Amino acid sequence: MKSTNSLSTFVILGAVLTACAAPAPDIKTAVPGPSATNIPPILVATATLVPPQVTATNRPPTAVPSPLPTAIVISAVNSPIATPTAPPPTPIPYSAGVLYIVSHDSYAIGNDLIKAFEVQTGSKVQILKVGDAGAALNKSLLSRGNPLGDVFFGVDNTFLSRALDADLFESYAPVGLSAVPAELKLDKTNRLIPIDVGYVTINYDIKLKNPPSKLEELAKPAYKGMLAVENPATSSPGLAFLLTTIAYFGETGAYTWKDYWKDLRANDVLITAGWSEAYYDNFTAAGGAGTGKYPFVVSYASSPAAEVFYSEGALLTPPSANLLPPKGAFKQVEFAGILKGAKNPELARKWLDFMLTAKYQQDVYASMAVYPVVPNIEAPPAFAKFAPIPSVPANITPEQIAANRDKWIKEWTTIVLR
Repeated sequence: MKSTNSLSTFVILGAVLTACAAPAPDIKTAVPGPSATNIPPILVATATLVPPQVTATNRPPTAVPSPLPTAIVISAVNSPIATPTAPPPTPIPYSAGVLYIVSHDSYAIGNDLIKAFEVQTGSKVQILKVGDAGAALNKSLLSRGNPLGDVFFGVDNTFLSRALDADLFESYAPVGLSAVPAELKLDKTNRLIPIDVGYVTINYDIKLKNPPSKLEELAKPAYKGMLAVENPATSSPGLAFLLTTIAYFGETGAYTWKDYWKDLRANDVLITAGWSEAYYDNFTAAGGAGTGKYPFVVSYASSPAAEVFYSEGALLTPPSANLLPPKGAFKQVEFAGILKGAKNPELARKWLDFMLTAKYQQDVYASMAVYPVVPNIEAPPAFAKFAPIPSVPANITPEQIAANRDKWIKEWTTIVLR
Protein backbone atom coordinates (compact mmCIF):
# COMPACT_ATOMS: atom_id res chain seq x y z
CA MET A 1 0.00 0.00 0.00
CA LYS A 2 1.30 3.46 -0.84
CA SER A 3 1.61 5.81 2.11
CA THR A 4 0.41 9.33 2.56
CA ASN A 5 0.83 11.46 5.66
CA SER A 6 -2.55 10.44 7.06
CA LEU A 7 -2.04 6.82 6.09
CA SER A 8 1.40 6.75 7.72
CA THR A 9 -0.12 7.92 10.97
CA PHE A 10 -2.73 5.19 10.70
CA VAL A 11 -0.19 2.49 9.86
CA ILE A 12 1.96 3.42 12.86
CA LEU A 13 -1.05 3.51 15.13
CA GLY A 14 -2.27 0.12 13.92
CA ALA A 15 1.10 -1.46 14.52
CA VAL A 16 1.40 -0.04 18.03
CA LEU A 17 -2.13 -1.03 18.95
CA THR A 18 -1.48 -4.59 17.87
CA ALA A 19 2.02 -4.82 19.30
CA CYS A 20 0.89 -3.44 22.66
CA ALA A 21 -2.21 -5.60 22.97
CA ALA A 22 -2.32 -8.11 25.77
CA PRO A 23 -1.35 -11.65 24.74
CA ALA A 24 -4.30 -13.56 23.38
CA PRO A 25 -5.33 -16.67 25.34
CA ASP A 26 -4.05 -19.95 23.97
CA ILE A 27 -7.50 -21.57 24.22
CA LYS A 28 -10.04 -20.69 21.57
CA THR A 29 -13.55 -20.46 22.95
CA ALA A 30 -15.70 -18.08 21.01
CA VAL A 31 -15.72 -16.96 17.44
CA PRO A 32 -12.73 -17.18 15.19
CA GLY A 33 -10.22 -14.45 15.17
CA PRO A 34 -9.06 -12.73 12.08
CA SER A 35 -7.78 -13.96 8.84
CA ALA A 36 -5.27 -12.06 6.74
CA THR A 37 -5.35 -8.32 7.10
CA ASN A 38 -3.40 -5.36 5.86
CA ILE A 39 -0.51 -4.68 8.23
CA PRO A 40 2.59 -3.07 6.71
CA PRO A 41 5.94 -4.74 7.42
CA ILE A 42 6.78 -2.64 10.47
CA LEU A 43 4.98 -5.00 12.83
CA VAL A 44 7.22 -8.04 13.05
CA ALA A 45 7.45 -9.74 16.42
CA THR A 46 8.97 -13.18 16.95
CA ALA A 47 6.81 -16.28 16.69
CA THR A 48 5.84 -18.12 19.87
CA LEU A 49 5.45 -21.88 20.09
CA VAL A 50 2.11 -22.79 21.61
CA PRO A 51 1.34 -26.38 22.67
CA PRO A 52 -1.97 -27.51 21.14
CA GLN A 53 -4.00 -27.50 24.35
CA VAL A 54 -7.47 -26.56 23.21
CA THR A 55 -10.81 -27.67 24.52
CA ALA A 56 -14.30 -26.60 23.64
CA THR A 57 -15.43 -26.07 27.22
CA ASN A 58 -12.94 -23.68 28.81
CA ARG A 59 -13.52 -19.99 28.41
CA PRO A 60 -10.33 -17.91 28.56
CA PRO A 61 -10.06 -15.04 31.00
CA THR A 62 -10.35 -11.50 29.76
CA ALA A 63 -6.99 -10.32 28.53
CA VAL A 64 -4.86 -8.45 31.07
CA PRO A 65 -4.77 -4.72 30.30
CA SER A 66 -1.61 -3.65 28.50
CA PRO A 67 0.54 -0.67 29.49
CA LEU A 68 -0.63 1.25 26.43
CA PRO A 69 -4.20 1.52 25.14
CA THR A 70 -5.44 -1.10 22.69
CA ALA A 71 -8.65 0.75 21.84
CA ILE A 72 -9.56 4.33 21.14
CA VAL A 73 -12.87 6.14 21.08
CA ILE A 74 -13.08 7.91 17.75
CA SER A 75 -14.90 11.19 17.72
CA ALA A 76 -14.48 14.45 15.88
CA VAL A 77 -11.92 15.72 18.40
CA ASN A 78 -9.17 13.09 18.64
CA SER A 79 -6.43 11.86 16.31
CA PRO A 80 -3.87 9.58 18.01
CA ILE A 81 -0.23 9.28 16.93
CA ALA A 82 2.42 6.82 18.09
CA THR A 83 5.76 5.41 16.91
CA PRO A 84 6.76 1.73 17.28
CA THR A 85 9.86 -0.36 16.71
CA ALA A 86 10.04 -4.14 16.30
CA PRO A 87 12.62 -6.83 15.45
CA PRO A 88 12.40 -8.96 12.29
CA PRO A 89 10.71 -12.37 12.50
CA THR A 90 12.86 -15.29 13.60
CA PRO A 91 12.33 -18.69 11.97
CA ILE A 92 11.55 -21.53 14.38
CA PRO A 93 14.21 -24.29 14.56
CA TYR A 94 12.95 -27.36 12.72
CA SER A 95 12.93 -30.92 13.95
CA ALA A 96 12.46 -34.05 11.86
CA GLY A 97 8.95 -35.44 12.20
CA VAL A 98 7.49 -32.21 13.64
CA LEU A 99 4.78 -30.35 11.73
CA TYR A 100 4.76 -26.60 12.38
CA ILE A 101 1.46 -24.81 11.79
CA VAL A 102 1.62 -21.01 11.63
CA SER A 103 -1.59 -19.18 12.45
CA HIS A 104 -3.32 -16.36 14.25
CA ASP A 105 -3.93 -16.34 17.99
CA SER A 106 -7.52 -17.54 17.61
CA TYR A 107 -6.74 -20.82 15.86
CA ALA A 108 -7.86 -23.84 17.84
CA ILE A 109 -8.31 -27.56 17.43
CA GLY A 110 -9.31 -30.30 19.86
CA ASN A 111 -6.51 -32.19 21.59
CA ASP A 112 -8.03 -35.51 20.52
CA LEU A 113 -7.65 -34.56 16.88
CA ILE A 114 -4.05 -33.47 17.36
CA LYS A 115 -3.26 -36.79 19.01
CA ALA A 116 -5.09 -38.77 16.33
CA PHE A 117 -3.04 -37.08 13.60
CA GLU A 118 0.19 -37.66 15.50
CA VAL A 119 -0.57 -41.36 15.94
CA GLN A 120 -1.68 -41.73 12.33
CA THR A 121 1.47 -40.10 10.91
CA GLY A 122 4.05 -40.84 13.62
CA SER A 123 4.69 -37.12 13.95
CA LYS A 124 4.35 -34.29 16.42
CA VAL A 125 2.34 -31.12 15.86
CA GLN A 126 3.36 -27.65 17.01
CA ILE A 127 1.07 -24.65 16.53
CA LEU A 128 2.87 -21.31 16.17
CA LYS A 129 0.53 -18.50 17.16
CA VAL A 130 2.12 -15.31 15.90
CA GLY A 131 -0.36 -12.59 16.78
CA ASP A 132 -3.55 -11.32 15.23
CA ALA A 133 -4.30 -12.59 11.73
CA GLY A 134 -2.82 -9.56 10.04
CA ALA A 135 0.41 -9.94 11.96
CA ALA A 136 0.52 -13.64 11.17
CA LEU A 137 0.24 -13.08 7.43
CA ASN A 138 2.66 -10.16 7.58
CA LYS A 139 5.32 -12.30 9.27
CA SER A 140 4.87 -14.98 6.65
CA LEU A 141 5.30 -12.37 3.93
CA LEU A 142 8.50 -11.15 5.58
CA SER A 143 9.89 -14.68 5.98
CA ARG A 144 9.11 -15.73 2.41
CA GLY A 145 11.62 -18.34 1.25
CA ASN A 146 12.56 -19.19 4.84
CA PRO A 147 9.12 -19.81 6.33
CA LEU A 148 8.23 -19.88 9.99
CA GLY A 149 6.54 -23.23 9.54
CA ASP A 150 5.11 -25.78 7.13
CA VAL A 151 1.42 -24.86 6.96
CA PHE A 152 -0.27 -21.48 7.29
CA PHE A 153 -3.89 -21.25 8.44
CA GLY A 154 -5.88 -18.02 8.56
CA VAL A 155 -5.86 -16.27 5.19
CA ASP A 156 -9.42 -15.21 4.43
CA ASN A 157 -11.16 -13.97 1.30
CA THR A 158 -10.55 -10.32 2.16
CA PHE A 159 -6.82 -10.83 1.61
CA LEU A 160 -6.78 -13.89 -0.60
CA SER A 161 -5.35 -12.00 -3.57
CA ARG A 162 -2.52 -10.48 -1.58
CA ALA A 163 -1.44 -13.84 -0.22
CA LEU A 164 -1.58 -15.42 -3.68
CA ASP A 165 0.22 -12.54 -5.38
CA ALA A 166 3.06 -12.90 -2.87
CA ASP A 167 3.59 -16.50 -4.09
CA LEU A 168 3.82 -17.88 -0.53
CA PHE A 169 2.15 -21.24 -1.08
CA GLU A 170 2.63 -24.52 -2.89
CA SER A 171 -0.21 -25.95 -4.96
CA TYR A 172 -1.83 -29.05 -3.52
CA ALA A 173 -5.33 -30.51 -3.92
CA PRO A 174 -6.01 -32.42 -0.70
CA VAL A 175 -8.08 -35.56 -0.44
CA GLY A 176 -11.65 -34.46 0.21
CA LEU A 177 -11.46 -31.20 -1.73
CA SER A 178 -14.01 -32.45 -4.24
CA ALA A 179 -16.66 -32.41 -1.48
CA VAL A 180 -16.20 -28.67 -0.86
CA PRO A 181 -18.77 -26.52 -2.72
CA ALA A 182 -17.33 -24.78 -5.78
CA GLU A 183 -18.41 -21.36 -4.49
CA LEU A 184 -15.90 -21.68 -1.63
CA LYS A 185 -12.96 -22.70 -3.85
CA LEU A 186 -11.82 -19.18 -4.58
CA ASP A 187 -8.27 -20.20 -5.54
CA LYS A 188 -8.40 -22.29 -8.72
CA THR A 189 -4.67 -23.08 -8.37
CA ASN A 190 -5.28 -24.92 -5.06
CA ARG A 191 -2.58 -23.02 -3.23
CA LEU A 192 -5.11 -21.97 -0.58
CA ILE A 193 -7.73 -24.48 0.51
CA PRO A 194 -11.04 -23.45 2.17
CA ILE A 195 -11.40 -24.82 5.72
CA ASP A 196 -14.19 -22.92 7.49
CA VAL A 197 -16.84 -20.25 6.93
CA GLY A 198 -18.09 -17.51 9.25
CA TYR A 199 -20.39 -14.51 8.93
CA VAL A 200 -19.16 -11.21 10.32
CA THR A 201 -21.98 -9.09 11.61
CA ILE A 202 -23.03 -6.95 14.58
CA ASN A 203 -23.96 -8.62 17.87
CA TYR A 204 -26.02 -6.74 20.42
CA ASP A 205 -26.79 -7.25 24.10
CA ILE A 206 -30.32 -8.64 24.46
CA LYS A 207 -30.85 -6.45 27.52
CA LEU A 208 -31.33 -3.57 25.08
CA LYS A 209 -34.92 -2.52 24.67
CA ASN A 210 -36.09 -1.99 21.10
CA PRO A 211 -32.76 -2.80 19.36
CA PRO A 212 -32.23 -1.38 15.87
CA SER A 213 -33.02 -3.38 12.75
CA LYS A 214 -30.79 -1.52 10.28
CA LEU A 215 -27.10 -0.58 10.22
CA GLU A 216 -27.83 3.11 9.67
CA GLU A 217 -29.62 3.34 13.01
CA LEU A 218 -26.32 2.82 14.85
CA ALA A 219 -25.18 6.24 13.65
CA LYS A 220 -28.11 7.97 15.34
CA PRO A 221 -27.73 9.90 18.64
CA ALA A 222 -29.80 7.28 20.48
CA TYR A 223 -26.84 4.87 20.08
CA LYS A 224 -24.02 7.30 20.72
CA GLY A 225 -20.97 5.62 22.27
CA MET A 226 -22.47 2.13 22.07
CA LEU A 227 -20.63 0.44 19.15
CA ALA A 228 -17.23 -1.29 19.26
CA VAL A 229 -15.59 -1.99 15.89
CA GLU A 230 -12.22 -3.52 14.95
CA ASN A 231 -9.68 -1.60 12.90
CA PRO A 232 -9.90 -2.87 9.29
CA ALA A 233 -6.11 -2.59 8.87
CA THR A 234 -5.32 -4.81 11.85
CA SER A 235 -8.32 -7.12 12.10
CA SER A 236 -10.08 -9.27 9.53
CA PRO A 237 -13.52 -8.89 11.20
CA GLY A 238 -12.87 -5.15 11.05
CA LEU A 239 -12.05 -5.33 7.35
CA ALA A 240 -15.03 -7.59 6.74
CA PHE A 241 -17.33 -5.07 8.42
CA LEU A 242 -15.86 -2.22 6.36
CA LEU A 243 -16.60 -4.25 3.22
CA THR A 244 -20.10 -4.90 4.54
CA THR A 245 -20.77 -1.18 4.85
CA ILE A 246 -19.48 -0.61 1.31
CA ALA A 247 -21.83 -3.25 -0.07
CA TYR A 248 -24.71 -2.05 2.13
CA PHE A 249 -24.52 1.70 1.51
CA GLY A 250 -22.71 1.76 -1.83
CA GLU A 251 -20.12 4.15 -3.21
CA THR A 252 -22.51 6.53 -4.99
CA GLY A 253 -25.78 8.18 -4.14
CA ALA A 254 -27.12 10.57 -1.53
CA TYR A 255 -25.72 8.57 1.41
CA THR A 256 -22.64 6.39 0.88
CA TRP A 257 -20.46 4.20 3.08
CA LYS A 258 -18.17 7.18 3.63
CA ASP A 259 -21.08 9.20 5.01
CA TYR A 260 -21.93 6.33 7.33
CA TRP A 261 -18.43 6.17 8.78
CA LYS A 262 -18.37 9.94 9.22
CA ASP A 263 -21.57 9.61 11.22
CA LEU A 264 -20.19 6.70 13.26
CA ARG A 265 -17.11 8.75 14.10
CA ALA A 266 -19.28 11.64 15.24
CA ASN A 267 -21.27 9.11 17.28
CA ASP A 268 -18.18 8.05 19.28
CA VAL A 269 -17.57 4.62 17.76
CA LEU A 270 -14.87 2.63 19.59
CA ILE A 271 -12.03 1.33 17.38
CA THR A 272 -9.97 -1.60 18.68
CA ALA A 273 -6.91 -3.30 17.23
CA GLY A 274 -8.55 -6.73 17.10
CA TRP A 275 -11.55 -8.91 17.81
CA SER A 276 -10.51 -10.04 21.30
CA GLU A 277 -10.31 -6.48 22.60
CA ALA A 278 -13.62 -5.54 21.02
CA TYR A 279 -15.48 -8.62 22.25
CA TYR A 280 -13.98 -9.69 25.55
CA ASP A 281 -12.87 -6.30 26.87
CA ASN A 282 -15.66 -4.03 25.64
CA PHE A 283 -18.86 -5.96 24.81
CA THR A 284 -21.42 -5.89 27.61
CA ALA A 285 -22.70 -9.41 26.83
CA ALA A 286 -19.34 -11.22 26.53
CA GLY A 287 -19.29 -14.42 28.58
CA GLY A 288 -22.89 -13.94 29.55
CA ALA A 289 -22.02 -11.02 31.84
CA GLY A 290 -19.44 -8.84 30.14
CA THR A 291 -17.69 -6.03 31.98
CA GLY A 292 -17.48 -3.79 28.92
CA LYS A 293 -19.47 -0.66 28.23
CA TYR A 294 -20.49 -1.26 24.61
CA PRO A 295 -23.76 -3.14 23.90
CA PHE A 296 -22.95 -3.47 20.18
CA VAL A 297 -19.86 -5.17 18.75
CA VAL A 298 -18.66 -6.40 15.38
CA SER A 299 -18.34 -10.16 15.78
CA TYR A 300 -19.86 -13.26 14.15
CA ALA A 301 -23.36 -14.58 13.55
CA SER A 302 -22.28 -17.68 15.48
CA SER A 303 -21.17 -15.73 18.57
CA PRO A 304 -24.54 -15.95 20.38
CA ALA A 305 -24.53 -19.73 19.87
CA ALA A 306 -20.94 -19.94 21.08
CA GLU A 307 -21.92 -18.22 24.32
CA VAL A 308 -24.44 -20.99 25.01
CA PHE A 309 -22.17 -23.79 23.80
CA TYR A 310 -19.23 -22.82 26.00
CA SER A 311 -21.30 -22.09 29.11
CA GLU A 312 -21.48 -25.82 29.95
CA GLY A 313 -25.19 -25.58 30.64
CA ALA A 314 -25.10 -22.31 32.56
CA LEU A 315 -26.86 -20.54 29.68
CA LEU A 316 -29.91 -21.96 27.94
CA THR A 317 -30.33 -18.95 25.67
CA PRO A 318 -27.70 -16.49 24.38
CA PRO A 319 -27.01 -13.18 26.14
CA SER A 320 -26.64 -11.60 22.70
CA ALA A 321 -28.33 -11.59 19.32
CA ASN A 322 -27.48 -10.65 15.74
CA LEU A 323 -28.33 -7.56 13.75
CA LEU A 324 -28.90 -9.18 10.35
CA PRO A 325 -30.53 -6.87 7.83
CA PRO A 326 -30.19 -7.87 4.16
CA LYS A 327 -26.57 -7.32 3.05
CA GLY A 328 -25.64 -6.69 6.69
CA ALA A 329 -23.22 -9.62 7.17
CA PHE A 330 -19.99 -10.57 5.39
CA LYS A 331 -19.32 -14.18 4.38
CA GLN A 332 -15.75 -14.87 5.52
CA VAL A 333 -13.95 -17.98 4.25
CA GLU A 334 -10.70 -19.05 5.96
CA PHE A 335 -8.03 -20.93 4.06
CA ALA A 336 -4.95 -23.04 4.74
CA GLY A 337 -1.93 -23.64 2.53
CA ILE A 338 1.51 -25.23 2.41
CA LEU A 339 4.25 -22.62 2.74
CA LYS A 340 6.90 -22.63 0.02
CA GLY A 341 10.17 -23.84 1.48
CA ALA A 342 8.42 -25.96 4.14
CA LYS A 343 10.87 -28.35 5.80
CA ASN A 344 8.19 -31.04 6.18
CA PRO A 345 6.11 -30.81 2.98
CA GLU A 346 4.86 -34.40 3.13
CA LEU A 347 3.48 -33.90 6.64
CA ALA A 348 2.00 -30.60 5.47
CA ARG A 349 0.10 -32.36 2.68
CA LYS A 350 -1.19 -34.95 5.13
CA TRP A 351 -2.37 -32.15 7.43
CA LEU A 352 -4.38 -30.49 4.65
CA ASP A 353 -5.94 -33.89 3.90
CA PHE A 354 -6.76 -34.15 7.61
CA MET A 355 -8.40 -30.71 7.74
CA LEU A 356 -11.08 -31.80 5.26
CA THR A 357 -11.98 -35.02 7.07
CA ALA A 358 -15.38 -35.28 8.73
CA LYS A 359 -13.81 -35.40 12.21
CA TYR A 360 -11.85 -32.20 11.73
CA GLN A 361 -14.78 -30.42 10.08
CA GLN A 362 -17.04 -31.43 12.97
CA ASP A 363 -14.51 -29.90 15.37
CA VAL A 364 -14.73 -26.57 13.53
CA TYR A 365 -17.99 -25.93 15.38
CA ALA A 366 -16.55 -26.70 18.80
CA SER A 367 -13.07 -25.20 18.51
CA MET A 368 -13.55 -22.30 16.10
CA ALA A 369 -17.28 -21.60 16.59
CA VAL A 370 -17.89 -21.17 12.88
CA TYR A 371 -19.22 -23.40 10.10
CA PRO A 372 -17.42 -26.24 8.28
CA VAL A 373 -16.89 -26.08 4.52
CA VAL A 374 -17.74 -29.76 3.97
CA PRO A 375 -21.52 -30.23 3.61
CA ASN A 376 -23.71 -32.39 5.84
CA ILE A 377 -21.63 -32.03 9.00
CA GLU A 378 -24.07 -32.15 11.92
CA ALA A 379 -24.10 -28.99 14.02
CA PRO A 380 -24.24 -29.05 17.84
CA PRO A 381 -27.71 -28.13 19.15
CA ALA A 382 -26.67 -24.63 20.23
CA PHE A 383 -25.42 -23.82 16.75
CA ALA A 384 -28.40 -25.38 15.03
CA LYS A 385 -30.70 -23.22 17.14
CA PHE A 386 -28.82 -19.94 17.66
CA ALA A 387 -26.37 -19.59 14.74
CA PRO A 388 -28.48 -18.70 11.71
CA ILE A 389 -26.78 -18.43 8.35
CA PRO A 390 -27.64 -15.01 6.89
CA SER A 391 -29.94 -15.40 3.91
CA VAL A 392 -28.65 -12.31 2.06
CA PRO A 393 -25.01 -11.59 2.95
CA ALA A 394 -23.11 -8.61 1.60
CA ASN A 395 -22.43 -9.04 -2.10
CA ILE A 396 -18.83 -8.11 -2.82
CA THR A 397 -16.56 -10.28 -4.94
CA PRO A 398 -12.91 -11.24 -4.34
CA GLU A 399 -12.08 -9.37 -7.55
CA GLN A 400 -13.67 -6.18 -6.23
CA ILE A 401 -11.82 -6.60 -2.95
CA ALA A 402 -8.48 -7.16 -4.67
CA ALA A 403 -8.92 -4.10 -6.88
CA ASN A 404 -10.09 -1.71 -4.16
CA ARG A 405 -8.99 -3.02 -0.75
CA ASP A 406 -6.03 -0.70 -0.20
CA LYS A 407 -7.93 2.31 -1.50
CA TRP A 408 -10.90 1.60 0.75
CA ILE A 409 -8.70 1.17 3.82
CA LYS A 410 -6.90 4.42 3.03
CA GLU A 411 -10.21 6.24 2.64
CA TRP A 412 -11.52 4.74 5.88
CA THR A 413 -8.34 5.91 7.61
CA THR A 414 -8.80 9.46 6.39
CA ILE A 415 -12.41 9.51 7.55
CA VAL A 416 -12.11 7.75 10.91
CA LEU A 417 -8.54 8.22 12.18
CA ARG A 418 -7.54 11.57 10.73
